[in-house]
Amino acid sequence: MTRYIFVAGGVMSGVGKGVATASIGKILQGKGFAVSALKIDPYVNVDAGTMNPLEHGEVFVTDDGTECDQDVGNYERFLNRDFGTVNYLTTGRVYQSVIARERNLEYKGKCVEVVPHIPLEVIDRIKRVGQKDKADFVLIEIGGTVGEYQNLLFLEAARMMKHTFPQQVLFVLVSYLPVPAIIGEMKTKPTQTAVRTLNATGIQPDIILARSEVLVDKPRKKKISVFCDVDEKDVISAPDVDFIYKIPLNFEKEGLGDRILEKFGIKKKSHDMAEWKALMRAIGRVKKTVKIAIVGKYFETGDFVLSDVYISVIEAIKHASWENRVKPEITWLSAEKYEKSPDAVQELKQYDGVIVPGGFGNRGVEGKIRAIEFCRKAKIPYLGLCFGLQLAVIEFARHVCGLKSAISTEFVSGKQNQKIDAVIDVMPDQQALLKEKRYGGTMRLGAYPCRVQKGTLAFRAYGKTMISERHRHRYELNNTYRALLEKKGMVMSGINPERDLVEIIELKNHPFFVGVQFHPEFKSRPLSPHPLFREFIKAAKKG
Repeated sequence: MTRYIFVAGGVMSGVGKGVATASIGKILQGKGFAVSALKIDPYVNVDAGTMNPLEHGEVFVTDDGTECDQDVGNYERFLNRDFGTVNYLTTGRVYQSVIARERNLEYKGKCVEVVPHIPLEVIDRIKRVGQKDKADFVLIEIGGTVGEYQNLLFLEAARMMKHTFPQQVLFVLVSYLPVPAIIGEMKTKPTQTAVRTLNATGIQPDIILARSEVLVDKPRKKKISVFCDVDEKDVISAPDVDFIYKIPLNFEKEGLGDRILEKFGIKKKSHDMAEWKALMRAIGRVKKTVKIAIVGKYFETGDFVLSDVYISVIEAIKHASWENRVKPEITWLSAEKYEKSPDAVQELKQYDGVIVPGGFGNRGVEGKIRAIEFCRKAKIPYLGLCFGLQLAVIEFARHVCGLKSAISTEFVSGKQNQKIDAVIDVMPDQQALLKEKRYGGTMRLGAYPCRVQKGTLAFRAYGKTMISERHRHRYELNNTYRALLEKKGMVMSGINPERDLVEIIELKNHPFFVGVQFHPEFKSRPLSPHPLFREFIKAAKKG
């Protein structure tokens, strides 16, 4: 019998619902249960692919090509397993499905209404996750916060499931307890208000995860217990941590896993997260640091830095660093600065390694190319991810192959008539989609095979000739220029065998200079760091 745990948020967004959901899953997995998860985004977008990363954060891509919320990445990293399209749901997907069924006469002439048909479609999809993954537990994270109009229908679906299967449904509220500096006291009123708002939808939380800067003390737990109608033992302290992988162990100190099993009437199982605990101990012993610079453009929003745009890259750096027994010190560098002040690129000397991550558009491109050229000449370990490969090819074509007009057709408007060398170009099938203005879900998405050439850096990293990696892009290395690039010293160490497309490039006589057309960060896990990130950090550590 599958049990369902709904996780909702109170007070404000960004308090860690996704990580809390993943942590609960890790605890239950550690107790021997099969766990799956589902993220519900209350957007009318069909998927996350067309959303601005500055507003929504990273677009995570699964093996089957689903463009989804970054929380699905957390589920994969914590639970050490792959998820797919059934594990992601949006308002747009639900309405799209209901309307399609209505058009196909599947409702047999009934009047199709928002309630109950939309919540029933949500319930059907939730149950499908449990069936597909043969899960003992399905965790359902409802995006946004309680009280928002957008997620009311998902909360209604949760209420209906609780009414129909009372012994199989549990509600967890992740709520923030602020400590205003001017007062110096932790305040529970915002959480009380959040619980009452949730009550107004017909839902009473079974467990409250009390997020705050520090541990929640006994008086605050007691107050939440009294005013929110939960047992004091069901108020779980969730203080800030220096890295998210500590959270499952913190929750277990408060007995969260046993409380969940008790509420479901399930016999307690022995707790075993030996590998996870060993990793935490190993991280605690790390003293030496490695300085990594990420040169990008998607992390500036006003006066703030939004690191969620590259969350998978950050986590992959951490995983690889911990395996190499170093602590990563990550710095965000704006590519646009190097366009305005070319000499500013000299600051890269102070870093042990440089990454240029994925992206779209021509903003900051020339600055990134300057950074890549500097890394190539100064022998600074470099890892280019998707866009980072394309710009590395352009840099090499311009400054080594002598193609001064080397560029990507992504940066060229139809009005430009000058001669260009399109070393990066869109594929014919993608060109047709662009002409039709079809952008959502039409890139090269998901896992594709890659043949790795023996005797290369890539082969040393992977240790095998056939690999599979996840993609999210339209533009490719133009094979017309491949022979010239190779003649001048660029190694095409990874090739897609189905379409003869270049997937990995690298340079000889360099500590580490690798560009990949895919996104290796999506497959990195705390207990199994990605091979390319591992080798990159190893090279940076030596520097």
